Amino acid sequence: QVQLVESGGDLVQPGGSLRLSCAASGSIFSINNMGWYRQAPGAERELVAFISSGGSTNYADSGKGRFTISRDNAKNTVYLQMNSLKPEDTAIYYCNAKIILRTGAFVDYWGRGTQVTVSS
Repeated sequence: QVQLVESGGDLVQPGGSLRLSCAASGSIFSINNMGWYRQAPGAERELVAFISSGGSTNYADSGKGRFTISRDNAKNTVYLQMNSLKPEDTAIYYCNAKIILRTGAFVDYWGRGTQVTVSS
């Protein structure tokens, strides 16, 4: 019914930048919060940032000052601009969206993830 497709993950050197994108498609009535989570090897999935439908944002301490989340409601797309990347940012980054379907159901969707590797 709904798909979240992430893109933008890559191998980048420390201090570099990446921009992740996540587009939602399908039987969507509206989207509430959209966000990014990440999971490093051997670690639990953790919140990176989320943004409300009105544009309010919230960041984990690890990304404050370096990451910027934004969204394009017309395109049902959320972005994560990551600057000054560090090796500890290496993880699989997952998109999350809290979606109200055209059926009226409220569902929490996840993308399949995109790999970000920060290494020299």
